[in-house]
Amino acid sequence: MDSNTTLSSISKLWDSSCVPTLVEYVKIPNQSPAYDPEWSTNGYLQKVVDLLFGWVKQQNIPDLSAEVIGEEKRTPIIYIELPATSGVKTDETIMMYGHCDKQPPLTESWDKARGLGPYNPVIIDGKLYGRGSSDDGYAVFSAISAIKTIKEQGVPHPKIVVIIESSEESGSPDLPYYMKKLSPRIGKVGLICCLDSGCGNYEQFWLTTSLRGIAEGTLKIKILENGVHSGEASGCVPSTFRIARMLLDRLEDSKSGKILLQDLYADIPPKRVEQAKQTAIFLGDKLWKDNPFVGNATPVTKDNVEILLNKSWRPQLEVIGADGFPQCSIAGNVLRPETSLQLSVRLPPTVNSTKACQAIKQLLEKDPPYGAQVTFNVGDPADGWESPILSDWLEQSIHNVSQTFWNKQAALLGEGGSIPFMAMLGEQFPTAQFVITGVLGPGSNAHGPNEFLHIDYAKRVSCCIAYIINDFTKAKN
Repeated sequence: MDSNTTLSSISKLWDSSCVPTLVEYVKIPNQSPAYDPEWSTNGYLQKVVDLLFGWVKQQNIPDLSAEVIGEEKRTPIIYIELPATSGVKTDETIMMYGHCDKQPPLTESWDKARGLGPYNPVIIDGKLYGRGSSDDGYAVFSAISAIKTIKEQGVPHPKIVVIIESSEESGSPDLPYYMKKLSPRIGKVGLICCLDSGCGNYEQFWLTTSLRGIAEGTLKIKILENGVHSGEASGCVPSTFRIARMLLDRLEDSKSGKILLQDLYADIPPKRVEQAKQTAIFLGDKLWKDNPFVGNATPVTKDNVEILLNKSWRPQLEVIGADGFPQCSIAGNVLRPETSLQLSVRLPPTVNSTKACQAIKQLLEKDPPYGAQVTFNVGDPADGWESPILSDWLEQSIHNVSQTFWNKQAALLGEGGSIPFMAMLGEQFPTAQFVITGVLGPGSNAHGPNEFLHIDYAKRVSCCIAYIINDFTKAKN
């Protein structure tokens, strides 16, 4: 393959077709089913699927087939298949993955002074702003542009399958069903490329070595049948918020943020510590300085290696929601009868999320303070994932593509987020190699306000995927 031809071909396709279609994708107010109970009737999710499917068909790639597969009460997927070229000996399949469902909009938090909004696509300084642009609307365009340049250059390739699902942000509840159904068509998978991860900067190719799991649930504390005047009850009836604090103190040291429940820990492999040290050199203080801290606020630590390990291999707690509170503007002097907190605990990659949820439930519900009614209703746990050891060809390939398209060596990163699909794939295809990468870099703010896609970086990632496909074919042939 020729690097100049590849970058030129992919850049032209992105400028002329990918970005304009992504703009239309951003405009559609679809949300993942967990956040939109009307997803099956309001048509937004189907509209997104139809848009992306139509774009794939418009590319007219020789021998490529695409179809939308959906069943009643299940979210649809786009299934794309390209048979191996003549003369390729390997019977292994390359599978690429992405999703098209979106997180909630958080409309009020976007930078309206710059005209930004979740469903109002705006391009500023080479960045496409809008919900879903980088998580994960770009994935199908990256996968197909890589395939298209391979076909244009006459590069041999094995069988390639692309799966774009529509419920990843809800934990991929329907994907196992489709994977089982499609397994005979997919065949034996030798390489999995997931285009739904992050990058430490926009200056080199990044490979995700691990993903954290997640344990979540709703902690509910009830002390009264109904609220009573705080002047009458405070000092007699314990506050449910204080009880919540007491219970959380069982789980987390509030001064350090360290999780106290040992069941949620795993040994950190020495190789991941060494990789964190190397990545800390690449990123430096940008690791924490790129966060939008207010005023003189500081991070938990300024030790960059510790930050990386905290974000990838140590459990962390966040309270992501609360019920039982009136808005401040209408709050009266009432001792509230109950408090509910939605807890999210990020887990090390190798910790069993189901067992972690049960350990948290037992810890929080045991011996409730003041005899209060305390329940922890477990949500949908998701296991993490650790990459298998890289094959020699893949390790060389990722560094070559990074040098080719950025003139820097590749970097490896333990990612703090979760992609439930990866743990499932690791079990289903235990001998496959994994390329987990993506465009979620500094400031891209997936799930939050002002989400953006760094367009040039997405182009270059697409080029890298094309080269890695070529290197896989050479290694297996």
